[in-house]
Amino acid sequence: MDALRTDPEILETIAGEARRQHETLELIASENFCSPAVLAAMGTVLTNKYAEGYPGRRYYGGCEVVDETERLAIERCKSLFGAEHANVQPHSGAQANMAAYMTLMKPGDTLLGMNLSHGGHLTHGSPVNFSGQLYKVAAYGVGEETGRIDYDQVRDLAQRNRPRVIVAGASAYPRLIDFPAFADIARQVDAALIVDMAHIAGLVAGGVHPSPVPYADIVTSTTHKTLRGPRGGFAVTSERYAKGLDKAVFPGMQGGPLMHVIASKAVAFLEAARPDFSGYVRQVLANAAALADALMDRGFRLVSGGTDNHLILLDLSDRDLSGKDAEAALEHARITTNKNTVPGEKRSPFVTSGVRIGTAALTTRGMDQDDMRQIGTWMADVLEAPHDQDVRRRVSEAVSELTARRPLYEEWRESSPGLAAPQP
Repeated sequence: MDALRTDPEILETIAGEARRQHETLELIASENFCSPAVLAAMGTVLTNKYAEGYPGRRYYGGCEVVDETERLAIERCKSLFGAEHANVQPHSGAQANMAAYMTLMKPGDTLLGMNLSHGGHLTHGSPVNFSGQLYKVAAYGVGEETGRIDYDQVRDLAQRNRPRVIVAGASAYPRLIDFPAFADIARQVDAALIVDMAHIAGLVAGGVHPSPVPYADIVTSTTHKTLRGPRGGFAVTSERYAKGLDKAVFPGMQGGPLMHVIASKAVAFLEAARPDFSGYVRQVLANAAALADALMDRGFRLVSGGTDNHLILLDLSDRDLSGKDAEAALEHARITTNKNTVPGEKRSPFVTSGVRIGTAALTTRGMDQDDMRQIGTWMADVLEAPHDQDVRRRVSEAVSELTARRPLYEEWRESSPGLAAPQP
C-alpha cells in the first residue's frame, strides 16, 4: 500500500473498500474473501508479461518462467477436480462458458439452459446475452411449488428441441444438482453436456457436493466464489475436447492471459486441496442451513423451502416488499445481499421479488451457526420494518460489534489516519 501513496485518490478508494468489507456482513452468494497469499500473487511482476498461447507454444519470447506458472495452475486444477485437461486462461466464468459453447456448437445451434428468472445465468441463454443472440435457446426451469429442477420437463424439452448442448448449473439454485440425470438426458438426444459449476466449485473441491466432471463433456467455473480464489475463470474437460477448448479460448475469444491472475489461481487451487478446506466448506453448508432455519422461524419463505448448498433464495412475493427495497434496507443496516428474481416472478429484473443470500464469505471470517442464527434474527428485524430508522441503527451497531470481533484479515492495521486496509 505504501507504493500507492503517490496516488492518494486511488489509495483512498482502496482503503475505503477495505474498510467497507471489514465493517459489513457480506452475504452476496457470489462473493468471498481470498487469502493474503492469493492477494499477494495478483500484485506481482507477472502482470508485466505478455504470454499469448500456451506453455511451450507462445507467440512471445521470455515466457520460460510464466510457462512454469501456468503449468502449476493447470496441474493443480486437474488434480483438484480429477480432470484430464484444464484451461486456466479464461478471464471470467462468462468467457469460460463462451469458450465451451464455441468448442461444442456453431452459431444457430440450439442451446437448452436454465431460465434466468428460475435461477439460471445470463450466459445460459438469456436474450440480452451473447448466448441468447448467437444460439437458438430453449429454457427449462423449476417447479413453482417445489422450487426444484423438474427433470421430466428438462427431458421433454430436450426431446422436442433436440439441442446441440444442454447446460446444467445455476447462479441462484439452492439445491443439489443431479448430474447423472442431466447426462442421461443429453445421451438420449445426442447432445453435449456442459456444467457451469461456478457457484459450487469450492463445494465440489471440498467433497460436499457431487462432482460434475465424470458426467459432463466440459465443466466451466469461476475461481472467486466458494473456491475462494481470485476473480477469474477456468474450464476442465477430457482429452477428446482438449484441443478444441484451448483453441476456443485462444485465439478464439481472448488474447493474452493474465499471468498474475493465473498465478493467483494456482495458489487458490493449492489451498483448496488442503484438508482444512474441506472443513471450511462443511461449515459453509452448516451456516447456510442455520441461517435458512432462522429466517423460516421468523415466517419468511425460501425458494424450495431450504438449502443444500451455500445459497439461500428468499422469496418476498407474499409480502409488500420488493427485492430491491429489501436489499437497500439491509444495506443500511450493514448487511450486504443482492436482489434476485424468483420462480413465477411478477416484478421486473430491476426490482424483483427475491433476495439472494450466501454464507461462503462470512464463513471465511470464522463465523459459525450461532452467528448465523443471530444474523438471521437481525435480517428479519430489518425486513419486517424496512423503513424503521431505529431498527436499522440498532442492527447496524450490532453488526459493527460482530465484525470487530471477527476481523476480515489478521493483518488489518491503520494504514493512515482514518483509513484501514488489509496487508497481504
